[in-house]
Amino acid sequence: MVSQTQISSTPSVTYPDSDGQPMANNTEQFRWIVTIQQNLDWLFAENPNVFVAGDLFWYPVEGRNDIVVAPDVMVVLGRPKGKRGSYKQWEEDNIAPQVVFEILSPSNTQNEMDRKLLFFERYGVEEYYIYDPDQNQLRGFLRGGDGLEVIEPISTWESPRLKIQFALLPETLQLTHPDGKPFLSYLEIAEQAEAARQRAEAAEQRADAAEQRSTQLAERLRALGVDPEEI
Repeated sequence: MVSQTQISSTPSVTYPDSDGQPMANNTEQFRWIVTIQQNLDWLFAENPNVFVAGDLFWYPVEGRNDIVVAPDVMVVLGRPKGKRGSYKQWEEDNIAPQVVFEILSPSNTQNEMDRKLLFFERYGVEEYYIYDPDQNQLRGFLRGGDGLEVIEPISTWESPRLKIQFALLPETLQLTHPDGKPFLSYLEIAEQAEAARQRAEAAEQRADAAEQRSTQLAERLRALGVDPEEI
C-alpha cells in the first residue's frame, strides 16, 4: 500500500513576468515601440475585445516556462483588455497574438531575429513586422500556406488584420490609421489636444464678446426708446 506521504503532486510551474532586461536599448527604439503601442490602443479604444501590449512575456505552451518571447508590440484580436503580468495563451482561449511588431536596435543580432521569426511562425502569428529605424528598413511576413512568408513589396502596404497603412518614405516609416490619419507620438497628441483646447477657448471668448456687444447695443437702443426685439 502506498501511503499518502509517498504521493507527490506535480510541482507548479512559475512563469516570470520579466527577465530584468530593459524594454528598449535606446531612445529611438523606445519612441517607436511606445508610438506603435499607443496608437494601436487608440485605434481599438472602443473595442473591448482587442488586447494590445508592449514588451509583455508571451507563453504559448502550458507547463513550459522556457518557451517564451516578449514582442515589442503585440495585438490579440478576440481577447479582452485588462492588466496582465504576462500573456499565458492557455488562459486566453488559446488565442495567439495575430500581429507582432519588432523595432530593431544595434544590439539585435541576426541569430536573435531568426529565432524570433521561427517562434512567431511556430506559434501562430499571422502578421510580423520588423522596422530598423537606424537603417530605415522595413520587413514584413504574412502567414500563408507554408507559414510566414515574406511580404514583397512592402514599401506601401496595408495590414489585413489591423487595416493600418505602412509607407516607407526616404527617411522614415509612416504609419497611418484606417481613416488616413498618421500615427502620432504622445507628445504630438498632447500638442494637438492643447491646440484644440486653445482654439475652443478662443472661440468661447469670441462668442462671449459678441454676446456682450449685443447686450450693450440692446441697452443703448432701449435708452433711445427703441425695442431691439422689434427691429
